[in-house]
Amino acid sequence: MSQKSMRLRRHLTTFQMMILGFALLILVGALVLMLPVCSAAGNWTSFHESLFTATSATCVTGLVVRDTGSYWSGFGQLVILMLIQIGGLGVITAAVTFLLFAGKNVSLKERSAMQEAIAAPAIGGIVRLTKFILKGTLLIEVLGALLLLPVFYGDYGRKGLWMAVFHSISAFCNAGFDILGCAGQQYPSLMGYEQNPIVNFVIMLLIIIGGIGFLTWNDLYRHRLRMRRYQMQSKVILLMTAILIFLPALFFFFVDFADMPLHERVLAALFQAVTPRTAGFNTVDLTCMTDVSKGLITGLMLIGGAPGSTAGGMKVTTLAVLLTSAAATFGRREETHAFERRIENEVIRNAAAILLLYLGLSFVGASVISLTENLPLEACLYETASAAGTVGLTLGLTPHLGVLSQSVLILLMFFGRVGGLTLIYAAFSGHEIVCARFPKGNITVG
Repeated sequence: MSQKSMRLRRHLTTFQMMILGFALLILVGALVLMLPVCSAAGNWTSFHESLFTATSATCVTGLVVRDTGSYWSGFGQLVILMLIQIGGLGVITAAVTFLLFAGKNVSLKERSAMQEAIAAPAIGGIVRLTKFILKGTLLIEVLGALLLLPVFYGDYGRKGLWMAVFHSISAFCNAGFDILGCAGQQYPSLMGYEQNPIVNFVIMLLIIIGGIGFLTWNDLYRHRLRMRRYQMQSKVILLMTAILIFLPALFFFFVDFADMPLHERVLAALFQAVTPRTAGFNTVDLTCMTDVSKGLITGLMLIGGAPGSTAGGMKVTTLAVLLTSAAATFGRREETHAFERRIENEVIRNAAAILLLYLGLSFVGASVISLTENLPLEACLYETASAAGTVGLTLGLTPHLGVLSQSVLILLMFFGRVGGLTLIYAAFSGHEIVCARFPKGNITVG
């Protein structure tokens, strides 16, 4: 490494390193995917299409402009899977993993970067936690592949082994990529397995485990069912995850799938409740769902999973903080608290800022696409929420959009993966904190 690059690295903040790391990974992935060896037909792929695919894979989104199963070769699918794996764990985690495998010491700066990347409460024990994350990831993905193998091997023979591995990693990383498409049936997702309980429950469990966050794993591993010993954040994540699965599933069960047999109805309702945060698989035709359900899914996509997880979105903790803050306001309490712990005002301000960012960018992006493509705003909001939340669900619009509209989705996917506050902190890291206070003014809200 040159002295210039070493000086640059020293001056970069953790947030800037994360952004540059993701951007570099996407660029390298796009250049590789352009090669003829990556396409099934042996043709060069345009830079824009490769960039979209690499961004979607690295940002574990699942939106595609080419059917993954039929367009990309085995090598191309392997490249996409590697981008999904690195993007799911995070570039900082991947870099620390490389250092550990190389037998090198992890510096204090790298430990600090790892702490901020996974939202760990303290820098102490961060290497041990990283090893735990890597072992847990490998174990879960292998178990997921083994459980899926009998189904895919029965349907596709030896190719089923690759399919089991691919879909296990894709589900755990909340990516939503599938390789089940063929020339006669493109973009199928998992609609061919809507009645298969093994595929449904394994994929759902992988999505949930990947989406609850690495620190919640650690609490579950250390304390088992002794929930009183969990960190407040873990309690909030588990509670919000349960609520955001149960209530939407109940709604879908009675509204959208009333004509199905009972067992299919339960599977369809549960799967469509789990996947919007933030996996991108679907087992039913999403275009046939009611407008209210599409709106509900749009909201779930923006919420996303937990901090320090493979999921994107504004995070369930952000929603929990806003709800508890509103409850404190309604109850005329001076302090916001949850599970007998106080929530600081700075956290509430950050939550409000994140909500505004996600809503604003999704709306602006949808407006640009709607005006450019002459499409209904609601349908465009569905696509932009899917991109910003790094989900990958689509009403079928994305492959048919123009370059400008797809570029908007690329930017939203990148924003959704690195996080709104990460971008803000990276942009304004050199600005001094102003401690001066202006006189108090009166303003009425509500």
